[in-house]
Amino acid sequence: MAMSRKAQLTINDVARLAGVSKKTVSRVINDSPLLNRETRERVQRIIAEIGYVPNPQARALALRRNFLIGLLHDDRDPHLITGAQQGLFAALRDTEFGLIVHPVDRGGAAAQDAVRHFLERQRPFGLILLPPIADDAALLRLCADLGVRHIRLTSAPGDSPTTSIAANDREAARGAVEHLLAAGHRRIALVGGPPAAAATRERRRGYQDALRARGIAIHPDLIVGGEDDFDTGIRAAEALFDRAPRPTAIFAISDLLAAGVLHATHRRGLAVPRDLSIVGFGDGAVAARRWPPLTTVHWPVAAMARAAARRLIGEAPDETAPTDDTPPGAAPFTATLITHLSVDPPAA
Repeated sequence: MAMSRKAQLTINDVARLAGVSKKTVSRVINDSPLLNRETRERVQRIIAEIGYVPNPQARALALRRNFLIGLLHDDRDPHLITGAQQGLFAALRDTEFGLIVHPVDRGGAAAQDAVRHFLERQRPFGLILLPPIADDAALLRLCADLGVRHIRLTSAPGDSPTTSIAANDREAARGAVEHLLAAGHRRIALVGGPPAAAATRERRRGYQDALRARGIAIHPDLIVGGEDDFDTGIRAAEALFDRAPRPTAIFAISDLLAAGVLHATHRRGLAVPRDLSIVGFGDGAVAARRWPPLTTVHWPVAAMARAAARRLIGEAPDETAPTDDTPPGAAPFTATLITHLSVDPPAA
């Protein structure tokens, strides 16, 4: 019964060897319930014996869907993108699904049209949306209008739990600021990102929680924001250094911002951590490859992306499913503090 591996096996070969119709073979491949067990097992045995592999394009056409998972990002944080890809590759390995990665110019005038064109052309099975575009209301409406399944990786647990996977950003940010407080800092500044972004909102709340718990007043002049990028970190730090007295520590809501703060600190002739302690958020290469290496919060993007893909394609187990011990509204993924060399007690 074995056929030459050099021959290009087709669904017709399977049907002929199994003594059934091509439609029956198609039903077996697509897990149709409209078959008896004996026929299903005979076709499956033939498929295994001759090494037939279904054509994914043909399957997509027959099922009127594509076997692509799209990863949409705004191209600003390479660590976030590569981390998500690692998780997605792990989830999609040994499945019939492939990955397509697509940048979105969220600041561009034609961004929505470009995304619509991408979705209509590629017809992905589903989408994984990385922050900050995961918080873009217009993009979410577009997905809904086109009937595109999507899962957002976000910082706010309980926010659309069926279409989002969250980490405990608020709690993690509180822990980061508590680390600075434990080192003796009291004048701690916050460098934030876009006000509408869930990451900015949740991490700022964690910062405020930590200060309030210690009875420390929250000074608006110690909170500076903008975009989530290196240049904003520089500008924010420069503004904070002009405050009197200047902060002894800065919590930045991303490693990109923290790297900008570090750059501005060196430019002012200040030393880290002697003159200023810095904590970032993300745990990417940008934190580890600075001097000194930045204390930061590890955001589990790979694990979150893996879980998102498994949820989209219906693979078990669902790592986001709550257990009996899960508190209401809790995030299933935990961001944790990674200590390096950028924090010391404040100078006397």
